[in-house]
Amino acid sequence: MQSEMSDVVLAMVAGRFRVLSEPARLRLINLLRDGEMSVSELTAKINTSQPNVSKHLKLLTETGILRREQRGNAVFYSIADQSIFALCEVVCDALNIRHKERANLFEFA
Repeated sequence: MQSEMSDVVLAMVAGRFRVLSEPARLRLINLLRDGEMSVSELTAKINTSQPNVSKHLKLLTETGILRREQRGNAVFYSIADQSIFALCEVVCDALNIRHKERANLFEFA
């Protein structure tokens, strides 16, 4: 990461993290890891309403994380920015290390 970033770049980074701060959106991204799915397929797999799923999909599409394709009456979504998985992996690895460090505090010598 650059040592000095402009306010515009910082705002864009903050916006990306804000979109990723919702667990339902992370679940949708994870569901799309193996390929595209329709809104109805995603709604069936995530425990929420279709309008709620559509709201999250819209935000993920507007930020460039997902791609949207209309086919007839169905809308399909897929991952547009594969780097999202690398970002999630970095965060998961850091959380795993922190969890292990905390667990070590409770071990008796």
